[in-house]
Amino acid sequence: MKDHKLLLWCGVLAAIVLLSFCGSLFSPWDAYSIDPLSRLKAPSTVHWFGTDNFGRDLFVRVALAVRVSLSVGAAVALIAGAVGMVIGLLCAWYRSLDRILMRVCDGLFAFPSLLLAIAIVGVLGPNVANVVLALSLVYVPSIARVIRGAAMVVKEKNFIEALRAQGATSGRIVWLHLLPNVISPLIVQVTWVFSVAILTEAALSFLGSGVPAPTPSLGNLLLEGKAVIFTAWWMTFFPGIAIVLLILALNIVGDDLRDSAEPGLRPLPRRVLRLLKKGEQHG
Repeated sequence: MKDHKLLLWCGVLAAIVLLSFCGSLFSPWDAYSIDPLSRLKAPSTVHWFGTDNFGRDLFVRVALAVRVSLSVGAAVALIAGAVGMVIGLLCAWYRSLDRILMRVCDGLFAFPSLLLAIAIVGVLGPNVANVVLALSLVYVPSIARVIRGAAMVVKEKNFIEALRAQGATSGRIVWLHLLPNVISPLIVQVTWVFSVAILTEAALSFLGSGVPAPTPSLGNLLLEGKAVIFTAWWMTFFPGIAIVLLILALNIVGDDLRDSAEPGLRPLPRRVLRLLKKGEQHG
């Protein structure tokens, strides 16, 4: 049953990604073409998702918005993952760096992620590159802390002591032996950051601090539809459904990836739980 559920959501995720990059092939409309005579048209065979308050086709704009959100999420996950991995490994191995860099991470943790992202974008200016930079800075500390903890566990293993005794340099130990042993938690954290970055970017755009118009993103599409939510429900319904399906699919696939990478986190089968319960009763 679980395999069927995972397969279903993998299919949903693949369909969303395919439509986001190939949506324009299924529709003759342009995402930026304004047609005042067609403004706020309800969904039909001509405009599948209806039109917005400028007469632009909403299906094409939602597809492009999903592509923008996926691009932002992927960029944030890669940048935050790479920087957080380096910081975590260096902090685990070099105690002097640990005292400095972890205190900086603790300082960043003191601010709510959304407020910190809004402040950074407010200073740099709202555009896609600055949104990616802001969200990367927000999520680097969480990845760095997880990688540091995993690397410190590996650091105490006997084979690390053997490498030290053989005269291996610190760089060789860190990059050739510590790094391969923290790949699993790194993949788990990067997957989590991917989905959370998409949601945070949508929140930033909804608040007017994210991707600026006319470039569509799921957040600013919702912002545009908020003013006409009672007369043009489709302007909020379809972007909202896109966010829900995208985040849900990413989280379910990410949870399965986490279970595969960290078998110890999987719930025990019911048969094993019953046997353990019987053993406790007899004991």
